[in-house]
Amino acid sequence: MTLLRTEIGDSLRAARRRQNRTLRDVSTGASVSLGYLSEIERGQKEASSELLSAICEALDLPVSSLLREVSDRFAISEGVEIPDTVPVEMSRRVLQGEPADALAGPA
Repeated sequence: MTLLRTEIGDSLRAARRRQNRTLRDVSTGASVSLGYLSEIERGQKEASSELLSAICEALDLPVSSLLREVSDRFAISEGVEIPDTVPVEMSRRVLQGEPADALAGPA
């Protein structure tokens, strides 16, 4: 069974490594202890939404991008097909609360 905190930690670590940044650098930027950030990356601790936001900000990574990557990881582990993209206009309409049946367009 895949745990959410494990996938979040793996995704955060991957983002940090892609940027060639150290734990110390990101922990300082996010105002979190180095040890706690390490535990989050290893999936041993769950980050609050506020802390997750601070870590993503320190990584200059939109929280939505992190969550999309985590969602994709779960989909892969569940054998679910991952859609290529969601049209931006549709995303805006959903976020604005437009009813789902209105998104389908004319029948």
